[in-house]
Amino acid sequence: MIAGELSDYTVITSDNPRSEAPEKIEQQIEDGIREIPNACYTMITDRYQAIRHALLSAKEGDFVVIAGKGHETYQIVGDQVIPFDDHQAAREIIVKEIID
Repeated sequence: MIAGELSDYTVITSDNPRSEAPEKIEQQIEDGIREIPNACYTMITDRYQAIRHALLSAKEGDFVVIAGKGHETYQIVGDQVIPFDDHQAAREIIVKEIID
């Protein structure tokens, strides 16, 4: 798992779970990251809260990489397409909670 190997801290979250339980997917990712010595991570199923946690945990000089959604502006949960934009979420958190 690249994030676990190359980052100081990883936040595992949901990304289009479709019909699978998000917790099951996260558990599979966690199983992989546990194999990496000294990997530091947390799991937050709610993607908005995961982005918020990552941004608020960052210290001066840190980089936060939000990976997974890219250009997509939605989450697919079951058969529902739910509007969600990583860029918009990050911007909102930065403006409301970091810059303010």
